[in-house]
Amino acid sequence: MTKRSARRHRRTGLINNEDEQNPLTGVANLFDIAMVFSVALLVALVMSYQMPELLSPTEDITLVKNPGQKDMQIIIKEEGKPIEVLNMTDQIGGGQGEALGTAYKLADGRVVYVPEEEDAGEEEVETTTSG
Repeated sequence: MTKRSARRHRRTGLINNEDEQNPLTGVANLFDIAMVFSVALLVALVMSYQMPELLSPTEDITLVKNPGQKDMQIIIKEEGKPIEVLNMTDQIGGGQGEALGTAYKLADGRVVYVPEEEDAGEEEVETTTSG
């Protein structure tokens, strides 16, 4: 074999390599890259909302989505339990209870709760709530 035919043989050997001819060999690597990217995106999203508690399995968390609106939702995540979503409805709940104090809404939107004094006596009142 001459040097020229040896070079030709090496070049054709690279072309005839079966691993290089399979177009699907890179798909597994692309899938791995996509999975790593999606996990990194999820972590970045949670961190941007400054709520790393969502990733912790031991943290209890309650979120109120769209507070005070018709489509309000309460999302509850407790340790060892599935995530529960409570939707706001038009139904009215009622029952018997006792007055615990008074809540005042200030002009700037804050709510201040003032508990009743204990010596004022316990008084039963009927309450109705929506939600």
